[in-house]
Amino acid sequence: MSDFSDCTVCVFDAYGTLFDVHSAVGRYREQLAEKADALSLTWRTKQLEYTWLRSLMKAYTPFDQVTRDALDYAFDLHDVTRPDLKKSLMNAYLQLDAYPEVTGVLQQLKAAGIRCAILTNGSPDMIDAAVHSAGLHDYIECSLSVDTIGVFKPDPRVYQLAVDALGVKTRQVSFQSSNAWDAAGAAHFGFNVAWINRFGQRPERLPATPHAELLDLSALPDLIVRS
Repeated sequence: MSDFSDCTVCVFDAYGTLFDVHSAVGRYREQLAEKADALSLTWRTKQLEYTWLRSLMKAYTPFDQVTRDALDYAFDLHDVTRPDLKKSLMNAYLQLDAYPEVTGVLQQLKAAGIRCAILTNGSPDMIDAAVHSAGLHDYIECSLSVDTIGVFKPDPRVYQLAVDALGVKTRQVSFQSSNAWDAAGAAHFGFNVAWINRFGQRPERLPATPHAELLDLSALPDLIVRS
């Protein structure tokens, strides 16, 4: 059991944790009408499924292509025939909205001397665009992408990227993800893990469990700084 007392670094998952993945479709809700929510859910679900399957198949391709393939599937499933809208949605994914509390939380952590980084499945150009669009670049020390090793989360090699790049020990890392499977993967690797359970999900039945469960990131500074 961890108390986060050794943590000097906060490493964040990006999509779903810092950035609202459904905000892309949200910008085109009027054009998609009643299909918007279902299409957005399908897009996200297939995006994740394709990362897992490609890792198992040893058929890596960058996350932007995975995202495009998942969107193609979602358009096909929901009978949307708008090539122009598909292009707009892919562009919107580069400018996802950050969740409301994110900027303030990162400011608090930086003021407390906690280093902050991102560890993501996202391609470098995708995550850099999202970070700058949301105005988070002053608080993020670095964004680490799986693109450098060619395998997706929750492969342990992904979490090792953060250890190597930041020059820390596993016990010094507090890892935050809203994805329960990612939280489990990071905990199994050895990180201190805060599961950001934004949507009231049930816990996964996997080999490791997160050390803390938060409704959003607002309580993270107290968890890290006061441990």
